[in-house]
Amino acid sequence: MLSFPALMLLSTGFSPTASAQDLDSLDEGEEETSNSRTRRSTKKPDVKEITKGFYAKANVGGAGYLLDFNGFAKAGTAVGLAVGNDFLDREKTSAAWEIGVMQGIHNGCDYQSQAAQACAGNQKGKPSPYIQGDFRTYSFLASIEASKYPVRRLGIGVRAGGGGLISPLLMDETQYLDDVVAKEWGGINPGYHSSFKPLGFGGVTAEYYSKLSHFSIGADFDVFYAVGFDMGFNGTGYLKYTF
Repeated sequence: MLSFPALMLLSTGFSPTASAQDLDSLDEGEEETSNSRTRRSTKKPDVKEITKGFYAKANVGGAGYLLDFNGFAKAGTAVGLAVGNDFLDREKTSAAWEIGVMQGIHNGCDYQSQAAQACAGNQKGKPSPYIQGDFRTYSFLASIEASKYPVRRLGIGVRAGGGGLISPLLMDETQYLDDVVAKEWGGINPGYHSSFKPLGFGGVTAEYYSKLSHFSIGADFDVFYAVGFDMGFNGTGYLKYTF
């Protein structure tokens, strides 16, 4: 026969109170596990603040000439369109290639005044370059740029590239050859408007990435030299959209 203390221990082990406590512990454990899963599933995904990759870019600003055309062509307007791709994307550095076209629009000294050596550049002792008065240029460009990031959203870098430039006649070619070159300029025709001019350029760039992750704004400043044309510069601001 079991002793009284043994009976007390057995009754305590199988009591409803002990079973209820064990079930409560299991329920609490399951509830904690369920809450942890819910927290993990509702955790916000990481937000990518800066988007890099394939992009489209629009520039607008000013342009001018530094050598032969200085004093004969006023500083004018530069507008451009380009596409490119950020092929290097690191925390503090990036690099991209870019191709595009840039248009320059300039008012110049008229051809009669150039013939008479009466332009502003002539007053500085320079001979007339014999370029049609007002003119436009179209530059087809390809470049590489590399940037550093002193702060997260601001990149500062350098650019270099090349391409070609054309400056089409803005008047009838026959009239230009007969009335301007033959009569006014005494047969002088430097050929500025007759062929594609090789071009090289280099400069600096700055870009700020807005909180709208696909949009950024920036500025490019380039100095270029077109063989058989002149040396000049472009200073433009831009809006860029990265896909």
